[in-house]
Amino acid sequence: MRKTSPLVYVTLLAGIALSAFPLYWLFVVATRTNDIVGDWPPPLLPGGNLFANVGRLFSAEEANFLTGMVNSAIASVVVTVSVVFFSTLAGFAFAKLRFRGRNGLLVVILGTMMIPVQMGIIPLYMIMVQLGWQNRLQAVIVPFLVSAFGVFMMRQYAERSVPDELIEAARIDGCSTFRIYLTVVLPALRPGASVLALFTFMSTWNEFLWPIAVLENDNPTVQFSLNQLSTSYYTDYTLMFAGALVACVPLLLVFLAFGKQIIGGIMEGAVKA
Repeated sequence: MRKTSPLVYVTLLAGIALSAFPLYWLFVVATRTNDIVGDWPPPLLPGGNLFANVGRLFSAEEANFLTGMVNSAIASVVVTVSVVFFSTLAGFAFAKLRFRGRNGLLVVILGTMMIPVQMGIIPLYMIMVQLGWQNRLQAVIVPFLVSAFGVFMMRQYAERSVPDELIEAARIDGCSTFRIYLTVVLPALRPGASVLALFTFMSTWNEFLWPIAVLENDNPTVQFSLNQLSTSYYTDYTLMFAGALVACVPLLLVFLAFGKQIIGGIMEGAVKA
């Protein structure tokens, strides 16, 4: 094997340091008091107020942070499972099944990706009003159960990773179309589905504009709760940084979990190849 240049390691370490420093600084401020916010040079070592700040965070009545964490967890999990299921199912259909209007439907799906999300907020809010879903959790779940990007991504992935011979062999064995999807297509799509699940969970967890439009202070999501920690007169930076730190923990856990799935799927495909 060719030896790697030391410059490569230096570049990688510099990239890791630049990427990790904002998270580290977030942790440092979350463990301090507000006195250090304007200090120069800024402190680089953690303090001893982390648990006190986290306690103040969960006891802040204006934020309802625990409710926000629970609501975001429920919404993110439900949306992620739904998007992965429907995207892999539709992607398999568009990639491997032949039916009338397939290309036209795919063009319509791609066309919806060209419309900015912000343009649909007002009509979507009007629909929520008609359904009586204001300040209810289904208002931030139901509109996002299907993703056009996910369908397109899984269609492209299925086109390359699922051989036609496997599908034909399964049909010869008497499998129905849905059985082929479960036993042949879905395992082959696992690495791509893991990436889609990671992106979907992160985007749903970090969603801010729509929840703040349709929810209220007593039933927020986690990003809505973080917004409530800042007022026009005073900002408790240690409280906000502690909230941001706690809000990052589920994302890190999900990233680690799906990262293992992605690596496992790639290694499995390499062994089969």
